[in-house]
Amino acid sequence: MGATTTILGNDRRMLMIEYLKEKEGHAELRELVEYIAEREGDTDRKHRKSVYVSLVQTHIPKLEREGVITFNHGVVTLLKVPDDVTVYMEVVNKHDISWSTFYMGTSVIFIIAGWYLGSMPLLLAAMVYLIISIIHHKKIKRLF
Repeated sequence: MGATTTILGNDRRMLMIEYLKEKEGHAELRELVEYIAEREGDTDRKHRKSVYVSLVQTHIPKLEREGVITFNHGVVTLLKVPDDVTVYMEVVNKHDISWSTFYMGTSVIFIIAGWYLGSMPLLLAAMVYLIISIIHHKKIKRLF
């Protein structure tokens, strides 16, 4: 199993990589725990402890084995980001819209066009596309 599969296999590992990239490659474990808990939408003590345990017991050792990070004295250091990983990480600037949001908007336009033109195939295809883009958008929002 390659490093790309290892990272992409779990949202928390992707969030670790994202946070470490934002922090120029270094972060304390407690900062990572707070960041991930916040991104997962639950910052209560029990959830933070769950994040901490999963990072220490599973995710950090896995990424260390792959040579992606090191963990020493409570500090996680990013050594490298496998090239393929950045392809899967949607990077959106503060005032930009994500691709999933763009596709949702496009789907709505085609739904309106299908309804206006009385084209059931266009209407149905646009509705399916809208549903898929909503699901993708929710997954991306949960990650980032």
